[in-house]
Amino acid sequence: MKIASVQVEIKDHETKQQRIDRIEHTLDKLAGTDFIILPEIWATGYFSFDRYTEEAEAIDGPYVQRFSAKAKQLGAYLFAGSFVEKDGDNFYNTSVLFDPEGKLIANYRKIHLFRYGSEEGKLLTAGNELVVEDTSFGKVGLATCYDLRFPELFRGLVDRGAELLLVTSAWPHRRLAHWNLFNQARALENQCFLISSNCVGTTKGTLMGGHSQIVDPWGVVLASGGEHETIVQGQIDISEISRIRDEFPQLKHRVLNLP
Repeated sequence: MKIASVQVEIKDHETKQQRIDRIEHTLDKLAGTDFIILPEIWATGYFSFDRYTEEAEAIDGPYVQRFSAKAKQLGAYLFAGSFVEKDGDNFYNTSVLFDPEGKLIANYRKIHLFRYGSEEGKLLTAGNELVVEDTSFGKVGLATCYDLRFPELFRGLVDRGAELLLVTSAWPHRRLAHWNLFNQARALENQCFLISSNCVGTTKGTLMGGHSQIVDPWGVVLASGGEHETIVQGQIDISEISRIRDEFPQLKHRVLNLP
């Protein structure tokens, strides 16, 4: 199974359309890839809070339509990162997953909205549903950025059968050590593969962290990006999960319902 995490540089001078056009050209290089993942609110720019409501779209809007077509063109599963979704009077940080036919098979509204030096928690509404989706490669669990700090969310995904964890993110560089730790810990404690995509560049005065990762169920980083726009690529074998869980059955040793 071929994986590609596209680590997008956020350039403040670019418009949403310009950035989408640029990254679409990058995606064209990835024919033959099985799973592709993009970062969090990368088209608008996570820290461009003044543009959230202006650039928000419905779940069947141009963003979803465009990446539906791109997934079909590439014949790949495409986790197109997240965008600001408008639904009635509410706005959400919504990530979307397409199958190789271009069908939208899952969307996840970010549950843990960031409030530390961020307007996200003021502008957006939190989601309230965990999302795990069947694919031809196994069950995929979806998460977004700040969710990484909440292990119970990931354990909930695993309890619903997740084998591959996809994390779309806009994680700042100043907390890069936390990012690296959480990527490995969430994979290791849940005995899953974890694929993350983070932004790079300096946007609205914030330096982004990059270091998008492919992590195996032992918590070993198989591939990682640096601090520039790049594509992090690797190959994984989902069947390794059942082998590892049988060899070291920590999930079966959980003690639940403690007083």
